[in-house]
Amino acid sequence: MHNFRSLSGRSLLHALVLASALLLAGGILSLIAPRMAVAQSAPAFTSDRLSVEVLGAGPDVILIPGYASSREVWRAEAERLSATRRVHMVQLAGFAGEPWGHGDGPFVQPVIDDLARYIDEAGLRDPAIIGHSMGGMSALMLAQQYPALVGKVMSVDSLPFFSALFGPEVTVETARPFAEQAAAGTLAADDASFRAGQVQGAVGYVNDPATQAAMVEWGMASDRQALATAIKEVMLTDLRPALPTMTTPVWAVYAADANGGAPPAMADALWQREYATLPGVELIRVDDTRHFIMADQPERFSEIVDRFLAE
Repeated sequence: MHNFRSLSGRSLLHALVLASALLLAGGILSLIAPRMAVAQSAPAFTSDRLSVEVLGAGPDVILIPGYASSREVWRAEAERLSATRRVHMVQLAGFAGEPWGHGDGPFVQPVIDDLARYIDEAGLRDPAIIGHSMGGMSALMLAQQYPALVGKVMSVDSLPFFSALFGPEVTVETARPFAEQAAAGTLAADDASFRAGQVQGAVGYVNDPATQAAMVEWGMASDRQALATAIKEVMLTDLRPALPTMTTPVWAVYAADANGGAPPAMADALWQREYATLPGVELIRVDDTRHFIMADQPERFSEIVDRFLAE
């Protein structure tokens, strides 16, 4: 996990660090409902950019994990939802042990295109899409580029321009040196240094110590070139210009933690500023949590998801 704070010189919003890694399933198994849904293969779909695990039956919900993350971050929530929904758990190639075969080629746009292809080929009708961190950015991109395929979007601790963490005046071009530094550092670090950076950074992303340790392993299992390419592209992707023309309903759920994370007032100001031009956006703050809201506040998160899906 790259320590974004070392690039920005700020402790600003630990929970929103771009290089978020993921919870292991063991960290959240206690949250899984007694009813275990049966996993299905993704219907007639092949891709070298992503894979999909399908649980349950009913209206469609797509869950997209974040940077360096495994779909296991969604396991508890997916199992719960599968009682009444058909849940599509996405895994991005190059992250958390999923093979990567694209060298230094593009990362984000091919993922968006294959997500759209999956929705079309699987015959999903107006799916609800919930994405965490980089996954939230991907969900917004999908709705902007393929609005007819998307029913509604929930972004979880995700911004339409992640480099806005540097400040309101930052642009794609002024963020470029930091993005290039992040990518280069990801590639250059030896395994010991890389692991040490992840261990140090994990404390800022989630409060649970077991989850912190689990995140490190998923990051170590990720492909370094995929990580480098993805972090650079995420830091240089600004979705704000297209927000005013979006018609897809969007909820933006974000974290606040007065005890060492993002203070509520700071989080409020950032999300209100960055989503200001998106018509009808529903902004929801979750307190006493860091970046992985679904792990730090699972009951509160589930309540929000249920309201989102019911509307």
